[in-house]
Amino acid sequence: MSQLFGGLLLGVGILVMTCSGLCSLVIVVMGAGMVFQEPSVLLLPLVVGGIPFAIGFGMFHWGKWLLRQANDRET
Repeated sequence: MSQLFGGLLLGVGILVMTCSGLCSLVIVVMGAGMVFQEPSVLLLPLVVGGIPFAIGFGMFHWGKWLLRQANDRET
């Protein structure tokens, strides 16, 4: 059961990191012209995409940890 949950966390973590990274990339590209007028625009992707990326990163590592624990119990 922990292998299934670990695999699900791994997959969902990868998906969340990918989506939030692409969202941040879109925001950076769209706001590239405004950087010269307002330099604080560069902080917007950290707020919009950074928090979900960190959550996805945590889910990814938690899933890896669960999978390693399950493999250690089997051997």
